[in-house]
Amino acid sequence: MPTKTLAGKTVEVDAEGFLLNPDDWNESIAEELAREEGIQLTDAHWKVIRFMRQDFKERGQIPTIRRMKNAGGIPVQQLYQLFPDGPAKRAAKIAGLGKPQGCV
Repeated sequence: MPTKTLAGKTVEVDAEGFLLNPDDWNESIAEELAREEGIQLTDAHWKVIRFMRQDFKERGQIPTIRRMKNAGGIPVQQLYQLFPDGPAKRAAKIAGLGKPQGCV
């Protein structure tokens, strides 16, 4: 498995840079992943990230855009503004989760 050093911690990642173990994640790693994605994290970004991690912890599945809208109360349009070019994929990566099902 490839590894990557993020925020001073060596973690295992897949070929696209997604963390393989969500427990390796912390907020410093999220900030570094966001910088790599060209995203400056705001409170709105953190709301999405924290919802995704909590939902994953409770359900064992990476939340879809529909779930983020319905259960998280985050409008789809806002998701696309916060995480352009694939909000589910980019948000999941920054949240330290795997690549969502159905993302190319």
